[in-house]
Amino acid sequence: MADDSAGARPYDSIDLSSRAFWSQPAHGRERSFATLRAHRPLSWHPPVADALMDDPDDPGFWAVVRHADIVEISRRTDVFVSGQGVIFENVPEEMLEMSQSFLAMDDPRHGKLRRLISAAFTPRQIARITESIDANAKTVVQELAAAGPGSDFVRTCSSQLPMRTLSDMMGVPEAERATVADAADDLVSWADPEHVAGRDRMGMLFESTLELHRVALALAEQRRAEPADDLMTALVQAEVDDERLLDEEISAFFVLLAVAGNDTTRQTTSHAVHALTTFAEQRDWLAAGFEARIGTAVEEFLRWATPVMTFRRTAVADVELHGHTVRAGEKVVMFYSSGNRDETVFAGPGVLDLGRAPNPHLAFGGGGSHFCLGAQLARTQLKAILRELLNQLPDLRAQEPEYLAGNFIHAIRAMPCTF
Repeated sequence: MADDSAGARPYDSIDLSSRAFWSQPAHGRERSFATLRAHRPLSWHPPVADALMDDPDDPGFWAVVRHADIVEISRRTDVFVSGQGVIFENVPEEMLEMSQSFLAMDDPRHGKLRRLISAAFTPRQIARITESIDANAKTVVQELAAAGPGSDFVRTCSSQLPMRTLSDMMGVPEAERATVADAADDLVSWADPEHVAGRDRMGMLFESTLELHRVALALAEQRRAEPADDLMTALVQAEVDDERLLDEEISAFFVLLAVAGNDTTRQTTSHAVHALTTFAEQRDWLAAGFEARIGTAVEEFLRWATPVMTFRRTAVADVELHGHTVRAGEKVVMFYSSGNRDETVFAGPGVLDLGRAPNPHLAFGGGGSHFCLGAQLARTQLKAILRELLNQLPDLRAQEPEYLAGNFIHAIRAMPCTF
């Protein structure tokens, strides 16, 4: 057994912490992940470079790169907890609940909050949201067609549907929709120098989080006085065991929805269109039998894109894993991008196979109590937007994407398209 005291533990020769690592293309990162999966499935790394906040006491983190280990850690909530943060970075404690809602909570509070929020997603709400998604998808693609060839697919199409879905779901007034979209962009783009454009990163995050709280709290107050047929009304009225959501819980969930509910669909749509351009035979296969084939296709697009690349847990007890001792208090980072290319789970993981089945991808996490609450919503949006794109613009082709820097979201910042 290796000496696993943090001070004596050497950092791995493959650096998963540097800006250079996360600035290279995904296939470059995958070469490093493949080496780690094969030879060092658990490896120790220095704190992430250019961190959001300095912590001289941070010794580093464990990297988990195999599919099976990610699933195990996701489900071992007794040992690997979320309440100390779920992103790579250390962030101020007050930011955790303001921006990550029940993602950064442990039971029993996590379970209570999740049950209350789930109670708001009634069959009536789901049916209404689905109708809204279909209508918005049609309109968004019509707008892309009107914008003409050479348009930025991200700005004109992939970013539009999830934000319109969120706004329609929650009842966000038209005058606030651009504010919500801009604030959500700030919350996932703080590691990208071009997006930050010289602003103080922490200040930008706080300001954007507070702006989303402002919108949510005003809307919650309005819906208590004037109920409507939307999710915000359902949230303020939701009740489980005589308990209701507090205002700060509703506004934190709104922040989570603005980020997570936006980026999974947005990024997967962009990556899917780029993949359909690269793998033309897969595009033809899907178009030849869309309704029968879109189910497996969406799962493969999610695996291929892996829109959320990393999440972290913190050990609360010593645990043995792959011959190492993960000590209580140490960070464990799950690399979903690596798990979704695990050769022991996916045959030919570097090939897009829209008929792949089974497809136990990790795009919505590794299971357990933190499995993505919005998974079905994301799938519904992806089916709707891809249906409209193939019907309205069957010759749509993506040009070279421009990627957003960062270790959290696998983001395409811009991508011109032709048709």
